[in-house]
Amino acid sequence: MRNAVLLFGIALLASLYSSCRKDFDFRPVQSSELRFSRDTVYLDTVFTNISSATYTLKVYNKSDDPISIPSIYLENGATSNFRLNVDGRVGKSFDAVELLPKDSMYVFVETTADIQQLTSNNTQFLYEDKIHFSDVGAVTLMTLVQDAVFLYPEKDGQGIKESIPIGIDDVGNTVGLEGFYLDDNELVFTNEKPYVVYGYMGVPSGKTVTFEAGARVHFHKNSGIIVAKDATMIVDGTASSDSETLEGEVIFEGDRLEPLYDYIPGQWGAIWLTSGSAQHQFNYATIKNATVGILMDLNDETNSPTLTLENIQIHNSSAFNLWGKTAHISAVNSVFGNAGQSSFAGTIGGEYHFKHCTFANYWNKGFRTTPAVLLNDYAQLADGSNFVKPLTKATFENCIIEGNQFVEFYVEQEGSEALNFYLDHTAVQFESSNTAIVNNPFFDWDDNAYYNQIIRNGNPAFVLAEDNDMRITQQSDFLAKGDASVGASIPVDLVGKTRTSPPDLGAYQHVIIED
Repeated sequence: MRNAVLLFGIALLASLYSSCRKDFDFRPVQSSELRFSRDTVYLDTVFTNISSATYTLKVYNKSDDPISIPSIYLENGATSNFRLNVDGRVGKSFDAVELLPKDSMYVFVETTADIQQLTSNNTQFLYEDKIHFSDVGAVTLMTLVQDAVFLYPEKDGQGIKESIPIGIDDVGNTVGLEGFYLDDNELVFTNEKPYVVYGYMGVPSGKTVTFEAGARVHFHKNSGIIVAKDATMIVDGTASSDSETLEGEVIFEGDRLEPLYDYIPGQWGAIWLTSGSAQHQFNYATIKNATVGILMDLNDETNSPTLTLENIQIHNSSAFNLWGKTAHISAVNSVFGNAGQSSFAGTIGGEYHFKHCTFANYWNKGFRTTPAVLLNDYAQLADGSNFVKPLTKATFENCIIEGNQFVEFYVEQEGSEALNFYLDHTAVQFESSNTAIVNNPFFDWDDNAYYNQIIRNGNPAFVLAEDNDMRITQQSDFLAKGDASVGASIPVDLVGKTRTSPPDLGAYQHVIIED
């Protein structure tokens, strides 16, 4: 329906333009009088039965005469999986298309394809057709159709979709999110086909969902994962040999594959690990373009982390990349990049441990008021009061905390219990003239209770921070500044490069960029 409305709107505008034309004597087009903005229109990969974006071809009349193109048509005719809008008309073939001298017109192209009608043997198929302009020219159309496993909530007899209960409102009614619980035969995600998720898929209590190496999960708008109490999420990615395909990583992202959507935040919801869920392990995964990358609710009151992250990248979330609420999280060799609020927020207390992690927030898609790393011991309730839980411990070892704001590390306290945090051999962006901040004892950088071997306001020299490439280069101030014993416990970096002794700070050993 969206695409039909779009094509109708384009057609209306074009018809209004055409109605302004004066009468001309149009002759048939001759060879070599047409020029095209491109020889081939490459439409980006689409999932089976999901419409593409609209692509544009421009057709020019090179002659000094008004011309008529007797026919414009798709080679595959009515069976073609491409759709056209030619000079305001929607269809797959067109007669007598007129073009003024030295004028041009737009041809808009879309596609929707069912891979099962194209091939029964492959999970992806290169689909090709041509637009013929009578016998004087042709333009090739190409798109890659990708098969997928579609997961979505079912409807009942009244047309109401399934939902997952998430709480009770003020008057005692159950509050739910549109979604569904995974069946036992759906709890293992493989790399055979990508998965496209509509709504929130829930992991039932007592179950474990596993994402195997190379799995690809694509979320539609307002979709995500909810892991219930006593359930577990395992992301079992592996190191990739190809930095482009990332064949070993598990990737969570939106369901639009066009390059335009590569860096659009907030395309989907969140991975929500709810209170009482436990023993979550993520290894070699990328989570991008969510609202909240991972939300970890409450710890399980044990000495073991509720969530363990190794070799993880989370970036371009519209709110938080990693958000812990009284959580117990351990992370190594991980990058928490650009986000609309904080790269990492540890709120309402909890326990957090980070080694060789990079927190770098260079958000440029709006105004950001929160630091790259935020720690506090409270949450403000609807009535204005504070709910307080102690910050049991938060440690950052051989880490980088940077961004495009003056203060990228901040600690807030509302409760009476001491905040237990410690930064060791860590780089921090912190430069403030605010008296209240400067005189805050939490930011006494000479206090060894909180800080040891801190580099403040150094130059990280990231490769391309705005695009979440947080590798440091040879110009960085953070080379060989880490604690050697911490580096020895994590001997290779996020991409498998052997660490030096002493190691560079952050998730990466530095790379050499030639001038």
